[in-house]
Amino acid sequence: MRTAYDKLGAEALAGGAVDDPAVDEVAGGWRGTLGLIGLIALLIWLATVNIWWFVFVIGLLISVILHELGHFLTARWTGMKATQFFIGFGPRLWSMRRGETEYGVRVLPLGAFVRIVGMSNLDEVEPGDESRTYRSKSYPRRILVITAGSLMHVLIAISLLFVVYTLAGENQLRDGAQVSFVEPSGPAAAAGIRTGDVVLGVGGVAVADPAELGEAIRANRPGEVVELDVVRDGAAVSIPVGLGANTDESSALFGQPYIGVASGSVVEQVELSVPAAAVRSVTSLGPVVWESTKGIVRVINPVNVFTHLTGQNDDLMTRPTTLVGVTAISDDVGESQGFLGVLYLLAVLNIFVGVFNMFPLLPLDGGHAAVATYERLRERNGQRYYADMAKLMPLTMGVIAVLLFLFMTGLYLDITDPLGG
Repeated sequence: MRTAYDKLGAEALAGGAVDDPAVDEVAGGWRGTLGLIGLIALLIWLATVNIWWFVFVIGLLISVILHELGHFLTARWTGMKATQFFIGFGPRLWSMRRGETEYGVRVLPLGAFVRIVGMSNLDEVEPGDESRTYRSKSYPRRILVITAGSLMHVLIAISLLFVVYTLAGENQLRDGAQVSFVEPSGPAAAAGIRTGDVVLGVGGVAVADPAELGEAIRANRPGEVVELDVVRDGAAVSIPVGLGANTDESSALFGQPYIGVASGSVVEQVELSVPAAAVRSVTSLGPVVWESTKGIVRVINPVNVFTHLTGQNDDLMTRPTTLVGVTAISDDVGESQGFLGVLYLLAVLNIFVGVFNMFPLLPLDGGHAAVATYERLRERNGQRYYADMAKLMPLTMGVIAVLLFLFMTGLYLDITDPLGG
């Protein structure tokens, strides 16, 4: 008899539910109808509570469906058998069968999945279907199908970026640090520094970004007077500022020189032609992919997770978060940048998900791609090699446990210390 552990492991390696009902076992009836009405009502309620949350959630839902559609269409095109295409997880809420595939909705709206038969040697398949299994296909076909979800995220991101760049242009970083807040009783306020000023230099030292502004200030001593090279309303001015000392004993910068400002990057909006927007929507992927990769490594660092849970770390770049947290900040983005700002946020999120999904760890798609590559490397004289997935089951369950821990940690932080708060 299959245990819960075995069932979870089998579903993780298979990429979806392994219970494949007969034609007459699809879900529906009045319970299914009520469930669908409830989900629709939930979306309508969300639209009334916060329109930007609604727009973002709909964008996420479309992205998830398109991810699975990528797997589904490539599986069908390469001759594989796909028996299920579901939105959500858990018990069936409603479903219908068209041909050999069951389409439907499940209770928990936490994602979607496509069930392709024969994903591994542990997947039991009817003898007549063996030629249509994932495991029976050539290496190029398996790689195409398993990477199709992440490729779809890339296409989504390119499409969204093209729309944003065409209609609003591109925000490009410029040298300097733009003052976003001036402490009323601080040295900068006394010297006449204003919100919106762009600091290009401190004491003759060029400042390229907010981090360099802080370094340039701390290179001096409290009590000294430094000249800030500032651009205000398009005009260059030089403002002398007497440095104070940080009096916050809980700060790592206690006693260090400071001027009492918060600053951000200098962003300039550049209009793009349609051809230029098309090119930039592709070329701008590289930096975002690199930053996403570094971000994933930082977030899964157990030291960072622990310090965030204990309140010793407030660096958002290392903090685990969930879609709850990202959805929360979509309100701020929508209010400040409008619909196109939310589209840009969705584009960045699609790139992040696409990159994360290709990490070479089961049950992620990248794990299946790694297994397929390993099998290809083990082939000799044209003889197929099949990896024993049972040996990878403990590692897979360990990855699931880590992902669940990161999810629960991120959810806890998103609720107790919202990103948009």
